[in-house]
Amino acid sequence: MKRTARIAAALLGAAAIALGTTACQAPAAEEADGPLTVWIMGDSGTNFETLVADSGIDVEVVAVPWDSIDEKLTTAVASGSGPDILQIGLSKLRTFADAGALLALDDLLADHPGLAPENYPSGVAGLSTAVGGEIVSVPWVSDTRVLFTRTDILAEAGFDAPPSTWDEVREYAKVLAARGNGNYGYYIPQWDAPLPIQMTWSEGGEVIDSDGNVDFNTPEFEKAVDIYTGLYADGSVPTNGDFDQTQGFISGIAPMLVSGPYLGKGIADAAPELDGKWQASPFPAGDGGSVALFAGSNLGIWHNSDQVDASLDLLEYLAQPETQLKWFELTGELPTVNAALEDPELNADPNVQVYTQQLATAKVLPLVSNWDGAVGTELLNALNSIVLQGADRQSALDTLFSATEGLSIN
Repeated sequence: MKRTARIAAALLGAAAIALGTTACQAPAAEEADGPLTVWIMGDSGTNFETLVADSGIDVEVVAVPWDSIDEKLTTAVASGSGPDILQIGLSKLRTFADAGALLALDDLLADHPGLAPENYPSGVAGLSTAVGGEIVSVPWVSDTRVLFTRTDILAEAGFDAPPSTWDEVREYAKVLAARGNGNYGYYIPQWDAPLPIQMTWSEGGEVIDSDGNVDFNTPEFEKAVDIYTGLYADGSVPTNGDFDQTQGFISGIAPMLVSGPYLGKGIADAAPELDGKWQASPFPAGDGGSVALFAGSNLGIWHNSDQVDASLDLLEYLAQPETQLKWFELTGELPTVNAALEDPELNADPNVQVYTQQLATAKVLPLVSNWDGAVGTELLNALNSIVLQGADRQSALDTLFSATEGLSIN
């Protein structure tokens, strides 16, 4: 059994043993005293402590590395002891819900108008109820993908504007890579599984068929593979897996790449001298237009938390526009509340305006359980075997089609 399948089975098996009833049971009748335990993913724990310092709620923050969340969730579900609130990457929302880790919030939100679905962009608001028809989480931060370019380097190469299509990206990248001396034109993160999905969307395709099944065997995905492999075939992309995208962009070695707003903050913080020499622009378009990823994360309440009321109060605090804007200042992660996304001061920065406008057409990854492992890993294995190891293209794609056959959003 593959590791990803073992994780999914362990999660669901632990849920069945620990919960014994429905996936999202009713909260405890009495609230316990003491701090709320909040799991925050990645390295943002200290920033989160700063954010909630004025909330009036006692909070204990536990930072959980993204690559440890599957094992930590399995252990917590099996033991019946989890946090009060946890951050959930959107690609893992289905896995958390299927494991029974999340409390159904439908009957609990009436007194918390700040958490109403209409307060959020349509691209993410529906996710709350996309699992079993219940509201099991609320949006927290949003993220999307745009094209970052070193406009000064492009100008030196004769380009007066960033590329707007994938054909132009390849054209520009060839010229930029021809600078020689270890320079490239574009950077593809070898760990970025959503990138070829976004390329497929931009070609007008989907990776889920009309019956809700994963389906990569489409003409639009073939076009995405052409783009992905073509950039490598052109010699425009570094092949070393430890390439640092931020430093590569700052140094000019790789002056074009697709990334999220966090990269913009990283550039501004690390290289303020580049102000005015780089910009964000819309995700490159294909035959289907410019369609990027709606990423980010939600917040949910643990299924058997004994501090549900206090947890809801904290979620309400985090949904306030001023709180969301403060989080952007601390981390560079975009708000999810419409009132914050539309804030004039936020959008006064032309790069941020690109981010918020891109969200209007952005799409979320399909809610397939354990998407990251069951689909994302297989997708990267196939594409990277072609571009890095010289594997036969059709054989690699056939392996991908077989590995993802039978996976569904249903």
